[in-house]
Order: sequence, then structure tokens, then C-alpha cells
Amino acid sequence: MNGKRPFEERVFARFDAVDSAIRNLDSRLQTLDVRTDDTNSRLQTLEVRADDTNSRLQKLEIRAYDTKPIWEQALKEIVETRRELSKRLDRIEAVVYETRSDLRDVEDRLDKIDRKPIQ
Repeated sequence: MNGKRPFEERVFARFDAVDSAIRNLDSRLQTLDVRTDDTNSRLQTLEVRADDTNSRLQKLEIRAYDTKPIWEQALKEIVETRRELSKRLDRIEAVVYETRSDLRDVEDRLDKIDRKPIQ
């Protein structure tokens, strides 16, 4: 015993230290378990939101495919209408030029009539 503690006391003190370390480790594992559960819960929420977003996107894509032929037809009709209007405006322009020419001819005749001496 030479000023030292007895062997049994040292063994029990060592067991107490190991037991304390295990309790500390268990406490830390429980904290980690709680944090892991919280992280899993948050990930599940994100997965649900991502699935919802994917579902909504698929619906929008389906609608886009459904309306695509309608828009293509509308654009085709717009182009055809522009062509028709252009042709009609060309015809109107030709009529205007013809009318101007006829008007000039009439003005020239009137000028000739006005210049003739009265007999």
C-alpha cells in the first residue's frame, strides 16, 4: 500500500471513469440522433416539395404540348392574313395611281377647253 490507493479502489475508479465516458458518449449519440432525425424530416419535406414541383411542371408541359398546334395554326393564319392585306394594299395603291392618272388626263382636257377661244 505504500501511500497508494488499494488496487480495488483504483479498479473501481477506473470503472467509474469508463462509465462516465460511456454516458458522455451516449449523450452525444442521442444528440446526434435527434439532429439526424431533424435532418431526415427536412429532407423528406424537400422531397415532397420537389415531387410537387415536378408534378406541376409535367402538367405545364402537357398543356404546352396541347396548345402548340393551336399556336402554330394561329401563326400560320396571321402570316396568311398579312399576305392578303399586302396584296389588297397593292391593288388599292394601283387603283389610286390609276385614278391619279385619270384625274391628270381630265385636268389636261379641262385646261385645253379653257384655252380654246370662244367663237
